[in-house]
Amino acid sequence: MDMSPPSDQPMPADGPKVIPAATLVIFRTATAGGPPELLMVQRAKEMRFAGGAAVFPGGRVDQADRELARAILPDEAEEIAAARIAAIRETLEETGLMVATRSAVTAAQAAEARQMLLEDGRLAPVLDHFGWELEPERLSFFAHWCPPWEGAFDTRFFVIDLGTGAVDIQVDATENTRLFWASAAGALAMADKAEISVIFPTRRNLERLARFASHLEALDDIASHPVRRIHPRIEIRDGAEWLTIPADLGYPVDGQPRATAQRG
Repeated sequence: MDMSPPSDQPMPADGPKVIPAATLVIFRTATAGGPPELLMVQRAKEMRFAGGAAVFPGGRVDQADRELARAILPDEAEEIAAARIAAIRETLEETGLMVATRSAVTAAQAAEARQMLLEDGRLAPVLDHFGWELEPERLSFFAHWCPPWEGAFDTRFFVIDLGTGAVDIQVDATENTRLFWASAAGALAMADKAEISVIFPTRRNLERLARFASHLEALDDIASHPVRRIHPRIEIRDGAEWLTIPADLGYPVDGQPRATAQRG
């Protein structure tokens, strides 16, 4: 039985000391038709978490994210509200994309905003400078993953749709080495050919996302699978250790042999 706290709550004080984080799965319409494409970043090999792996944009939740969340989303649970802000901020920092603003953002504005963010570290001054109003509710809460050990990232995943996807992106070149767009199925194929590496949560999320022909299909699936904090665990299957997740959260694959699972 899952005894973890609800996904709108922090890890209890008597639980492992984890690091709140947020990740954003960005959809765009494929220019040549077919399934939507997703924006992925390849982490620098030197990074402590997921070094060398392809992941979705994201990072840890900062105190400034919490302060901005309390101002913008006072009625939402702070853990989710702050994670929304962190996902938006980290996406701008890592990719140069400014998402979830009420007004349109030009490529030149996004580039200037990113530079401001890199210098100051806080999103609020960037919003004030450009007069942008955030619509963080456009990020749909998709999943929540947290390995049950000290120092793990307690990560809330969100999804958002860019529509056309005719946008400028540029790798930050500090934490990441490249950016690329790929369908979920395409990213899995790249991983299977060892063109990219993916950690266990990313693979499971790609498998789930590969089932959707559109962002709207993803939203329908999210609505039918209430988010719970996922604690991957080890179990024995056919005499071998497997890393597994609960089977009732919308994921088509609920585990893989531990020996083949990259855990970040």
